[in-house]
Parts: sequence; structure tokens; C-alpha cells
Amino acid sequence: MLGVINRKFFWKLWTRLRVGCPVSLNFKQSCMRVGWMVAAVLASGLGSAGLRAADIVVAAPQVLIYADGDRVRGKLVERSGELWVFQSEKFGLLKVPVAAARVEPAADGVAMAQSLAPKEAVAMSAPKPTSTHEDSDDLEPEGWARFTPLALTQTMREFFGPWKGRFSISLEDVSDSSSRNTTLVELHMKRTWKRDEVDGTLRYDFSQTADVATKDLIKLTGSWRRDYAYKLFSIYRPTSEYNRAFKAPDDVAVNYLLLQQEIGAGVNVFTTPQRKLRVGLSENLFDVWVVAPDSRHVAQTSESIFAELEWSLPWRLRLMERGVWYPPFRSGSEGWENRLELNKKLTETLSVAIRHETRTNNPDVRIQDYTLLRLLVGLDF
Repeated sequence: MLGVINRKFFWKLWTRLRVGCPVSLNFKQSCMRVGWMVAAVLASGLGSAGLRAADIVVAAPQVLIYADGDRVRGKLVERSGELWVFQSEKFGLLKVPVAAARVEPAADGVAMAQSLAPKEAVAMSAPKPTSTHEDSDDLEPEGWARFTPLALTQTMREFFGPWKGRFSISLEDVSDSSSRNTTLVELHMKRTWKRDEVDGTLRYDFSQTADVATKDLIKLTGSWRRDYAYKLFSIYRPTSEYNRAFKAPDDVAVNYLLLQQEIGAGVNVFTTPQRKLRVGLSENLFDVWVVAPDSRHVAQTSESIFAELEWSLPWRLRLMERGVWYPPFRSGSEGWENRLELNKKLTETLSVAIRHETRTNNPDVRIQDYTLLRLLVGLDF
């Protein structure tokens, strides 16, 4: 604006001087005119700044609430398919399945839109000084930070997507009259739909006493359950077990491969998120292949009655149990399988569990009976 005023003034002065016309300059009037125009420009700018300041809205913080009650403050970035993309204040960018959490406004975060003084508006709208280093939440973990529980959990969540699970490990090393060591590594994964639930468990269990392997077991278990009306459900559970350190009742070392298929149906007694109880009947198909010292295959069937319990307790405890009873209709002796686990969630990513398992008189005598009591440390994702 001032540049335009100066050009007009000097052009008029030059044309008058060139034709020989006398020029009279009224500097007082010109300065007053320029001053009023500058004042108008500044008033217009400050007025628009004041209007913008009056429209400033401070966004309310949000909270990501998990199904087990854990809360994380931050801001929702977007919903990408079946995932919440949430920028947390302490843990960086989180990707959480929609079925596992919900987003709500924070209780203490009230959005406000109020008129601010120009000085305050300028202070709030002024850009913050840029830092020479980035925010720690936006940095990729480096070095040993990649192996922290939070970094490992985030990596596994990104890899498995909508699947939820736990990676558990249990170690024991004892040296007294003889040296003994035990290692158990397990990966459990689960995914839930409206009527269907699918889960799978891969476990490796190894025990050694005096440099002699007493257990060398790889076990893969799956489950597919579908719910129907009137609290009814169907279930299919395949189990594969490969044991390379088993001694038969005649004290002969036998390596075997077991494939068990359980097909059953039952009723949901309780279906609340805190309490679940299911009972039902199943038909079991057993196929056993003896690998060494000689090769042979045996197949048989057996009925069973099963019960499954899931119970949420105070202090972030969860009790899970599954028991199976094999009536003595076909084999002549009753069999029993039971798995009881009490899990304690320490943080959002770490948990500990006490597990007790037992298997007695499996319908096939070549299958190893055992009793197991372990303390496991788990990484949840």
C-alpha cells in the first residue's frame, strides 16, 4: 500500500517538473493522509487477528480405553479399517483393534472456544520454537530399546494385525546331585468375530537330566468355536503332538506323532465378559504314528465330556480352565485331561501366569501321561 502511494506521488511530481509547472508540496497534508491510511491498514490486520483469536479452539484430549479397563491418554489420528490409530502421550503411535478398545473424551479435557485478547491470541498462535532433535515418542527405537516390552509388543501387533496373543517363556536350570534344565516356549494367538472365535497355540517343551533328554515335545493346538441361538455352540479342536523323547510302558524309547481331532457341541451357561462357562459333548478321533524304533499306525475313537471356564477376578487376575473326561466305554479305563491357568497382568504388555496341566490314561497307551506345574512370563500383543 505504501509503495503504491509513493509511486503515484513521485510520478505526479516528475510530470509537473517536466512541463515546467510550478510545484507546491504540502508535506503536512500528505503525511496526515499517509498516516491515516497506515492506521487503517493496521486496524484491519489487528481486527482480523482478533477474529481469528476468538475462533481459537483448544482440542480436548481423548482416552483409549481397553477392554480390561486400561486407559491411555492421547489423540485419535484415524480409524483404519478395524484398527484405531491413536497417538498416545507416553507410548507413541498405537494401532489397536476396534473390538479390543474404544475411544472417549478425557474426563478433564473440556474443549473451549472463547474470545482472547490480541496479545494472548498472538502468544497462542505464535509458532513454537523448533527443537534440534525430534520428540522421543516419534523416534524409532534403536539399540537395546528395540527389546523393551513396549517396543516388542508394538512390533508384534504390527506384524499380526487384528490377531491378539501372548508370547510366553519358562526356564529352569538346577545343579545339585545331577544337572537339570527345562525350557518351555509358547506362542498363543486368538481372533474373535461376532459369532466365531479362532485360536491357536504352538509350544515347544524340552527337559534334560544328566545330559539325557527326558522330554522333547512340539505341540500345536487349534480351536474353532461358533455360537448359535439359544446359547448353543459347536467346536472343532485339532491337536498335533510330536514327541522325540518318550519311553513306552515296556521301557522302550518310542518317537511318536499324534493327531487328535475333537468335534463337539455344547451350551454356554455364562456369556458375560467377566464370566464364561461352557459344557458339551465331543467325539474324538485319534491317529498315532510310531516313528521309531519301528513304524506303525493306530487309529481309534473315543467320546468325551468337557467344560471350559474363563473368570475375571480383581487385581487384573484371570482364571482359565479346561477339563476333559473320557468315559471307559471303549478303552476299558477312564481318562482325564485338565489345564488350569491363573494369569496376572502386570502392565499393558507384561503378564505372569501359573499353569497346571495333567493328562492321565489317554485313550491310546502310547501317549505320554504327565503332570506339569510352571511359572511363565508373557508378552501380550
